[in-house]
Amino acid sequence: MNPKYPIYIISKNRYKVRKTSDVLDKMGVPHYLVVEEQEYGLYRDALKTNGIQHAKLLILDKKYQDEYDPCTDDDWKSNGPGAARNFCWDHSISIGASFHWVMDDNITGFGRVNRNRYARVNTGTIFRMSEDFVDRYENIGLAGFQYFMFMVFKDKRPAFVKNTRIYSCLLIRNDIPFRWRGRYNEDTDLSLRVLKGGWCTIQFNAFIQEKMTTQTLKGGNTEDFYAYEGTLNKSKMLAEMHPDVAKVTWKYGRWHHYVDYSPFKKTKLIKKKNLVIPKGNNEYGLKKVTRKVDAR
Repeated sequence: MNPKYPIYIISKNRYKVRKTSDVLDKMGVPHYLVVEEQEYGLYRDALKTNGIQHAKLLILDKKYQDEYDPCTDDDWKSNGPGAARNFCWDHSISIGASFHWVMDDNITGFGRVNRNRYARVNTGTIFRMSEDFVDRYENIGLAGFQYFMFMVFKDKRPAFVKNTRIYSCLLIRNDIPFRWRGRYNEDTDLSLRVLKGGWCTIQFNAFIQEKMTTQTLKGGNTEDFYAYEGTLNKSKMLAEMHPDVAKVTWKYGRWHHYVDYSPFKKTKLIKKKNLVIPKGNNEYGLKKVTRKVDAR
């Protein structure tokens, strides 16, 4: 089963290592790969060489880069992926979608957690399950999957967490009155503006993304600025944009931002009128398969 809403992957200078696109292709999930015009030929040839069947290339309209608000007056080589994400947003509206997915290009797998056991998935079913959940409510602006690195499988966790940040793999409602902005931390900024606007967000713990950690893959933002300036500037920008809930902190050997999401926890989900949820546990056809692994 595949998602009903379009999926977009933003990619730059990673035509040789198309992590997210390759994973979705193996899962049989159709998706768009959004690239800059000067790299179109490189991505086209790479997809053809590697037999990628489910990715469709889209060239980023440069006007989105020209009109993008980086929230800084500094003159940088790159303003980050926000402009391309705005392009995806408008493209999804143009094809009649009410939601869209947008993903980073360095996700190496997707999976499901059930009873503290993690299993990778090889179909797009978890995307459809997430969409159907979100479609039950009037006021979910953003949803997305938890990071594998943040799951501790001996702990008891709910299937989802309400009203927190959504990173790297986002399901976005198209008619919310926001767009991407900022050179850094644009996903945290969007999450906070959505929450401050009275909308809810849903972070699924039942569904997981195996996202590579920041600065571990060449290309993208790593090449454009993190490799040169570290993480302090991006943390400072978020604290300046949202001083009421965000601050700069030092941990794990580098600068981070800390955000207090507690002011938003009281916002309740609003079910759609006349909603009927079938009783029982719907597995959407998912089956657990034990795979043999060659230990050599």
